[in-house]
Amino acid sequence: MRTEKTNVPAPSSEQVQHYLRAWDETESYRLQEDALDKLFFTLCPENTEMSDILLKVAALNDFYSTNIFSVYPVAKHILSLRIDDRLKAGDEALVSDIQKVTINGVERHFYSFATKYCSHHRPLDYPIYDSYVEKVLCYLRNKDSFASFKTSELKDYGKFKQTLIDFRSFYGLDRYSLKEIDKYIWQLGKEYFPIRYGKK
Repeated sequence: MRTEKTNVPAPSSEQVQHYLRAWDETESYRLQEDALDKLFFTLCPENTEMSDILLKVAALNDFYSTNIFSVYPVAKHILSLRIDDRLKAGDEALVSDIQKVTINGVERHFYSFATKYCSHHRPLDYPIYDSYVEKVLCYLRNKDSFASFKTSELKDYGKFKQTLIDFRSFYGLDRYSLKEIDKYIWQLGKEYFPIRYGKK
């Protein structure tokens, strides 16, 4: 089994192409993405009806295993924010507003989910935060010093997005969209930094 001491292949256009092909050839990834695109772009593109938002929250929670144990208060919270104009503007602060949800008197922070919810509306503007992505970025920061950031700062969405932009520029990958960089880094992290049971 691979460990985190394994040398991760250096980022390059060839590596990105390899993982983008792997994504397209993995039926579950491709068809799940197609289903979510249909839901977010065609069936329920706006966020003005509770039923539309509920469908989207439930689908994301199921497909991505985001561990939201009660989707209704999350959907109600999103409805209250009136997010459509902010999504169109690419407002990075929206991620922070969506992630903070009070359930049964306790404030929860669904950061990864919030990035996914925004990303599935505007994939070119909102890259997805995920623990696999974090591990790759931290590994390459330590190895190549492509950017300067504290690991905890990746939970600041503006800093996270800028770190991905810095990553793309440092390794000469500017021809790829943030969505394509997303797919590449996520699969790289899943392969080289697998999550062990009992450890997030």
